[in-house]
Amino acid sequence: MPKVVKIVVNMGVGEAVSNSRAMEQAVGDLSQITGQKPTVTRAKRSIASFKLRAGMAIGAKVTLRGQRMYDFAEKLFYMALPRVRDFRGLSTRGFDGRGSYTLGVREQIIFPEVDYDKVDKLRGMDITIVTSAETDEEAKALLTLMGLPLVEGR
Repeated sequence: MPKVVKIVVNMGVGEAVSNSRAMEQAVGDLSQITGQKPTVTRAKRSIASFKLRAGMAIGAKVTLRGQRMYDFAEKLFYMALPRVRDFRGLSTRGFDGRGSYTLGVREQIIFPEVDYDKVDKLRGMDITIVTSAETDEEAKALLTLMGLPLVEGR
């Protein structure tokens, strides 16, 4: 029987290279949304055209397991995704072939914890749901039964 192993929420903060306050805002938003302190991700190598040096903070991520994972999944499926404008369901193309599903969210304000008036800039995030399923079909059945609104053909 497949089950959900973990949920990883990743937020890339490209403007943190020139604006260190942007990283603080992103970390604050991510900790409000997930209820857990995020880890700051750093650049592995320098890229001169992006004015990026190795070791600079460029994002934040949170790995959720256990009860926090299930609470976040419930909040995502039933509260946040229905608040997306023109939402008709999620594409089934987000599966990776090994039972994990990734979806992108364009703005963090769809979550009820984020106060719209205190947001300085709209930031997107990637949410990866890792399951113990062997195939995409098993993972698709599991996530559909959990309440993820998947739509074929998108």
